[in-house]
Amino acid sequence: MSRQAEKSLDPPLKVAITEDDAMLLDRVLLPGLRDHGFEVDGFKDAADLYRGLLTRKFDVVILDIALPGEDGLSVAAHLRRIQPGLGLVMLTGTESRDNHLRAMLHGADAYLSKPVDIDIIAATLHSLSRRLDCTGKYPGDTDTGSGGDKWALMSDGWCLMPPVGRIIALTTPERALLRLLDTNRGQTVEKERLIEALTDNASDFDPHRLEALVHRIRRKAATAAPGSPPLPLLSVRGKGYLLAS
Repeated sequence: MSRQAEKSLDPPLKVAITEDDAMLLDRVLLPGLRDHGFEVDGFKDAADLYRGLLTRKFDVVILDIALPGEDGLSVAAHLRRIQPGLGLVMLTGTESRDNHLRAMLHGADAYLSKPVDIDIIAATLHSLSRRLDCTGKYPGDTDTGSGGDKWALMSDGWCLMPPVGRIIALTTPERALLRLLDTNRGQTVEKERLIEALTDNASDFDPHRLEALVHRIRRKAATAAPGSPPLPLLSVRGKGYLLAS
């Protein structure tokens, strides 16, 4: 689904990623996080990031620890001093306990290891956004923990929490579909309404894309939470879909 065809949702979290591996940045991190609804800019080193911060405001900065020139830990310490409310996430290619401790002492909010998992980074960013001064707590958040008796949407619909298993970060179209179904839990939502939630050009939208999206969500849920009951995303023949209670 093209970005142009998607409906505009809430103002996205603004994220800066500083990573000197151009291929990882351009082919994995930037497109992956944009697919999850974030507004993302990439920077190759600390100096590049500092120039960007002079003209743009970000909610979260993701820093590779092993940057050329000034390393990520030093950058984190500097940013924490000048912007106390900024979210800081560290990426590292090494499982170093000392680096982990230093990162947290320098003010990092989260510490993630490579190879990167876009779903985990996205879930971390959505969780972090709940405490940021720029966003505050989202209205309508559902606070659930493992051991609940049903699937629930969290972080304003950006994450899906299973009864048992890991939190599942959702892409923009996945979120749009599940939010509408969750608002009408237990009721059939017609395909036409679901398509309208996904695009501004319903007449040009291939209905098979809706079926493919539903299939992808079911598969994603089953893979992430094998110990949970199946996600109750049900097909109503000839009408649409419903999310059972």
